[in-house]
Amino acid sequence: MNAILKSPFAWLLKREYWESRRGFLWAQVTTAGVILGITILGIIAGEVFRARMGIDGSVRMGAANLSEMLRSATAHDIGQLVKALDMTLLLFGFIASVVLFFVMFFYLLGALYDDRRDRSILFWKSLPVSDTATVVSKVIAAVVIAPLIAAVVTLAGYIGAQIIMSVWFLAHGVNPFSLLWAHIEPFSLWLHLLAMVPVNAVWALPTVGWLLVWSAAVRSKPFLWAVVIPILAGVLNFWVGLLGLPNIDTRFFWGDLVGRALLSIVPAGWIAPNSVGMHGVDFVNGDQLAAISYSSMAHAFTLPDMWIGAAVGIALIAAAIWFRRWRDEA
Repeated sequence: MNAILKSPFAWLLKREYWESRRGFLWAQVTTAGVILGITILGIIAGEVFRARMGIDGSVRMGAANLSEMLRSATAHDIGQLVKALDMTLLLFGFIASVVLFFVMFFYLLGALYDDRRDRSILFWKSLPVSDTATVVSKVIAAVVIAPLIAAVVTLAGYIGAQIIMSVWFLAHGVNPFSLLWAHIEPFSLWLHLLAMVPVNAVWALPTVGWLLVWSAAVRSKPFLWAVVIPILAGVLNFWVGLLGLPNIDTRFFWGDLVGRALLSIVPAGWIAPNSVGMHGVDFVNGDQLAAISYSSMAHAFTLPDMWIGAAVGIALIAAAIWFRRWRDEA
């Protein structure tokens, strides 16, 4: 184990984390902190509003009534309470996913380009580390390390929200342990989010490869090359179609080509195409928890889209390694 942790590839992964720590870790921590801050401000605002309404005599919402309401929820509405706790965890997970998408997108665009721009590539090429290992370390950092950090911060944010709510409940004489902490469903749901990491990783390979190719190949402005070229191609394809000339089906072009090239790193992006084959699961009308069940994840690996995209992504990553080997300067 110690030999693995001290291997050159392990040091490459550590390098990626150290250089991208602000995006991988602190962007997630800051976002979760903002949510917790808003939660605290919301509780304070609610308490001030309740106190003022009580003073005016127009609405009587005393602490005793609030305590009664919370105890009633404990006694009669356990199912709804658990759903609310699940939704709280999913809220943290959803916002973490949005942050993760932008972090991964711009990390991959700059992963190979920045080394050439600041000429640090000359230093890294002087070390006994292959271009393949360098590029693969960046892939793993993007599809494994960053999502795992996001998952851990999601759980930490949820626990922080639980602590804040516990203090509020205690202030109103309500036992938070039976109301909040006795339910294991949200923590089981977090394990589902954790299990999604490898599914998301395989699904993300087309975008990972696409962005790395442009990061390794172009001399400047990889964002424009990676994003503008497919969009211009889509506009041109649409214009050709308007002229009645042979063209690529619009839905296929934007969904299976442009969408997979640019948006496959969106966490849980495999859910929508996966829903077609998941009989008995109502994805459209709110059965979101079934969408990320273990059986749904297993079914995602049977999708042709998953493996076709993975094959294309691996080919693009191989192209990025080739460009990394022969292009030294931006």
